Amino acid sequence: ELPAAMPAFRQVGEKQLPQEVVFMAWSPKRDLIALANRAGEVLLHRLANFQRVWSLPPNENTGKEVTALAWRPDGKILAFGLTDTKRIILCDVEKPESLHSFSVDSSITYMHWMEVTEESSVLTSFYNAEDESNLLLPKLPALPKNYSTTAKIFSEEKSDEIMKLLGDVRLNALVLGGSSGFIEIYAYGMFKIAAVAGVAGSCRGLCLSSDLKSLSVITEIRDSSDNEAEITYFQASNLDTSLLSSYLPEVTRMARKFTHISTLLQYIKLSLTCMCEAWEEILMQMDSRLTKFVQEKNTTTSVQDEFMQLLLWGKASLELQALLMNQLTVKGLKKLGQSIESSYSSIQKLVISHLQSGSEALLYHLSELKGMALWKQKYESLGLDASGIEEAITAVGSFILKANELLQVIDSSMKNFKAFFRWLYVAMLRMSEDHVLPELNKMTQKDITFVADFLTEHFNEAPELYNRKGKYFNVERVGQYLKDEDEDLVSPPNIEGNQWFNFLKNSTHLKESPLLFPYYPEKSLHFVKRQMEGVIDQCLQKPADVIGKSVHQAVCMSLYKTSESEDSTPQLFKLPFLWNDKTSNIHYVLFTMLENSTSKIYILRRHTDTSRSVSNGILAVEFGNFLSNSINESSDSRYYSCLDAHFYDDETVTVVLKESVEQEDKERVLAQLPLSSVYTDEDQDRELIWDSTKRLDEQSGEIPTRTVFLENQWRVLENMKAQYVAVNGIRKVSCVLSSNLRHVRVFEMDVEDDGEVEEEEEEETT
Repeated sequence: ELPAAMPAFRQVGEKQLPQEVVFMAWSPKRDLIALANRAGEVLLHRLANFQRVWSLPPNENTGKEVTALAWRPDGKILAFGLTDTKRIILCDVEKPESLHSFSVDSSITYMHWMEVTEESSVLTSFYNAEDESNLLLPKLPALPKNYSTTAKIFSEEKSDEIMKLLGDVRLNALVLGGSSGFIEIYAYGMFKIAAVAGVAGSCRGLCLSSDLKSLSVITEIRDSSDNEAEITYFQASNLDTSLLSSYLPEVTRMARKFTHISTLLQYIKLSLTCMCEAWEEILMQMDSRLTKFVQEKNTTTSVQDEFMQLLLWGKASLELQALLMNQLTVKGLKKLGQSIESSYSSIQKLVISHLQSGSEALLYHLSELKGMALWKQKYESLGLDASGIEEAITAVGSFILKANELLQVIDSSMKNFKAFFRWLYVAMLRMSEDHVLPELNKMTQKDITFVADFLTEHFNEAPELYNRKGKYFNVERVGQYLKDEDEDLVSPPNIEGNQWFNFLKNSTHLKESPLLFPYYPEKSLHFVKRQMEGVIDQCLQKPADVIGKSVHQAVCMSLYKTSESEDSTPQLFKLPFLWNDKTSNIHYVLFTMLENSTSKIYILRRHTDTSRSVSNGILAVEFGNFLSNSINESSDSRYYSCLDAHFYDDETVTVVLKESVEQEDKERVLAQLPLSSVYTDEDQDRELIWDSTKRLDEQSGEIPTRTVFLENQWRVLENMKAQYVAVNGIRKVSCVLSSNLRHVRVFEMDVEDDGEVEEEEEEETT
């Protein structure tokens, strides 16, 4: 007999978790594993001792029920889907913050994020020339840190966070599958590049091949025509996505542009949020004090006249004196003056540095996109449409105009308020009979006219405004631009006598000119921004529909039925499992058919060779006895049933097995099954090529079975009812989860577990 070997795989951590884990996904690039639990939290853990890095608690706005997880291939962004709000969140791996999110039309049941590995000279040159825009456009300035809610989005001073969304220039695609046949592909995880129709059932597995030629899908179709309980059967479909692969350079370019555009829209949105926060409530003080004054006073003179009298005669009525001295006070006036100045200048800075540079960059990318759309032979078949992009450019132009208008309003408001406050300050000092410094006392005729104009224009009572807003005055003109409402501005800018507007009015031809951006004098900045987002979304939609329609089903096979099991534990990491071998275009599907016996695991292999002919072969694998040493029992080979199986890499499958002997404590085993022991050379023709008109489980008797005896790549999992496994062959790690979903163990798969090594390490760490 052989000496007892060291157990294979080295255990590096174990934890009992407070909440039930429903999803696990290893990071492709680092030893990190993302988990989602029943409570709706998303957690990130390290491999070493299963230490927690961060957790993102469920949130009212985003949602509470996580149904899918996927990592961007560079490991910098984690995507998760929420079913209650139907949103997809892209989260930064460094800290639990949402960088981008979007809504979808269905609740997501599966996500797969892949990278395109195809190489071509055109692509390589595009990857290298990616930074053209960086040479031409100024770098976007960082968003300020000191505004409360934005600080949650960008905790560092740099706004490079948002640039993380762009990620690597090499094309990657996030494939989403949902209920009732919903499948969408998002390039770079942000831009919807295809909305695929025509697949029945709710999606249980997806795999897009790395050359973008085919998309394999496994769906679960609920069929309640039988009298029994609902029966679901699985079917594997293979969709031909050759439009994407034949236009790969164009798709990449277009998707990259759209990703830049989405990122910039997000940047503009955040800049606007910062502006809204720089605008403070204290600025409303003047309006509300004056309104209160109108309601309480019992003389007939208007507020405007009261102030005019003070300006011209230097004498104020007792009521106005009471308002100024008791309610506004000298101190209050100073404070109000400072608030207005600091607030207005921050808003102004944000408009100049952030909004303008963001929207200029947006114009640049949209114009490039329009250039692409005009190159019809390359881009027309992808659904790029020049007229839609034209409209988007126009909408961005209108937004820039509105931002400029806001700058002018801030400019004039600051001038007016300064002069007005300076005059009022002196008048109030006089009332309180304080000493007025001589340099404050000088007031030229010009200053007086200026203040008089300000009073005439801004201090007239407006009863209809009172009915709309509950105040008679609108002295403060900046806030209205930042309000997120559909209604018109309270006091739009005065364009009477403006020569340009008169010129436009009188020339019929210029009105229709595409070179002139339409101007919405009555609308707020938010309104114009929303309109711009809507138009851009519209022009981003079209390619997805066109490409989606080009996808057609190449093959569709019914696999097997499952009846509703008595213990309705949700089979969360469930088989069937899809894998696509990048090097040789083979799609594998792993599954077990509970109806017959779980002791076999079935491997379906779809091979597509260069002539695009497809062969589907299937084998069943059962595990011979490798735990007990007595030979005579091995006649019955049904020793183990397979609980979970995942591809570890292109050559190996990781499985969790359970002894099926009739005894009390059944051992659970974690094992590596090499495909070479399944597909040996001599039985190349032993795979069943089946009749696709019938469901696979109806012909399961004909499926050839191989019995495999594992040699050393297995380990008994003591004191653990293991049920599920998540693996990552690149990092050579696995994570086993118990059937109660709370007990986790992590292993390094390529190291043998030596007791001694661990002790030494522990000493070092302590």
